[in-house]
Amino acid sequence: MTPTISALRSGPAATRALVLAAALGMSGIGLAGTASAQTTVTRSETVPAGKSARLVIVPNLKKDCSTGPMPEIRVTTPPKFGSLITKGGKLKTPAKYRCPNKDAEAQGIFYQANAGYTGPDNVVVEVKNSDGEIEKRDIRITVEAAKADDKAKEKKDTTDL
Repeated sequence: MTPTISALRSGPAATRALVLAAALGMSGIGLAGTASAQTTVTRSETVPAGKSARLVIVPNLKKDCSTGPMPEIRVTTPPKFGSLITKGGKLKTPAKYRCPNKDAEAQGIFYQANAGYTGPDNVVVEVKNSDGEIEKRDIRITVEAAKADDKAKEKKDTTDL
């Protein structure tokens, strides 16, 4: 299975559906198999309400900086109060990355809270990198209300009333 974008949404009846769609010119992704994670990384992210935030990005570079297969990402615990979008594309690695300034294919996961929601959420994903290693990522999300000055700026930048 090689979709290019997947969205995972929580519905009003607490049901979740995996929706697959095509991305504009982006590379395909694979979903990780059922292998168990070897390491777990837990971290926190703060996301402004109404905005999309990148949670994970994984390039297709091996430890020796050679190109490998595309990373595989599997959502094991979807968000309860938002949705995830998984995108594939190309990037140049940052100068401080272990393989600096290298062109690579990459997979990224983005989170956006449901309309009007603020508070905690949680996402757990398993990432199989290009070397075949699996890492479990437990991401604790705090969705914060938009600040008053952010709302005023958005109002000023739009043609809507």
